[in-house]
Amino acid sequence: MGTYTEKLDEIKTLIEKLQKESPKQTAAFNQFMMSVEKPGALGSKDKDLINVALAIAAQCEWCIALHIKGALSHGASREEVIDAAMQAVLMHGGPALMYMIPVEKALDEFTGA
Repeated sequence: MGTYTEKLDEIKTLIEKLQKESPKQTAAFNQFMMSVEKPGALGSKDKDLINVALAIAAQCEWCIALHIKGALSHGASREEVIDAAMQAVLMHGGPALMYMIPVEKALDEFTGA
């Protein structure tokens, strides 16, 4: 299992634990997340690409893994993910550029490159 697949497993484990420890709050967050991620004016792929950039800006490797996996599963190409990620670099500069490292690693892992 790769590093970014492990990060996805860690997210799943965390959510399961929180569902037991803080069920109301976790359910409310999950409901909000599901409603926001539904296709609307933007489709699922576009939303995941936006979230890739936001994950880089937030410097969250778990979020990077989650949204790259989502973007790829919704049909995004490697080039589209990189293009979205570079928007974070534009807005957040050098620190965001360093988060292109986990972006590249996650893309390689999830696409078998």
